[in-house]
Amino acid sequence: MTATEHATATPPSRIDAMLAAARSRLHRLEPAQAARALAENGDAVLVDIRPAAQRAAEGEIPGAVIVERNVLEWRFDPTSDACLPLATGDDLQVIVICSEGYTSSLAADSLRQLGLWRATDVIGGFHGWAATGLPTCPAR
Repeated sequence: MTATEHATATPPSRIDAMLAAARSRLHRLEPAQAARALAENGDAVLVDIRPAAQRAAEGEIPGAVIVERNVLEWRFDPTSDACLPLATGDDLQVIVICSEGYTSSLAADSLRQLGLWRATDVIGGFHGWAATGLPTCPAR
């Protein structure tokens, strides 16, 4: 790249930089890896953070816990009065899934900042899960 091209290159947006930083702190899972972790690991949970309208349009994953993004941290912080009964401690492997795997990265990183050190997300989100042929069903 020449000096002129470098000077005129568009820098990444702040959200792109934030997403890259979040992902650098995660051990993200391919859909098949996430399914395997759920099947083999008794302390792993798949958490679907998509809004109801997206779940209605795209479908759901059988067995996924539905927690919309706006309350995720409260539901999984074991010290919160609003936590779910399954949020028993920082060792819980929370595998977050959204529609395409962007919002889930930010959400999983937020859970890691709360102390859930095994929190991660699914590469490709629900679309990647479904494209892999893993089970889905119509929204409830």
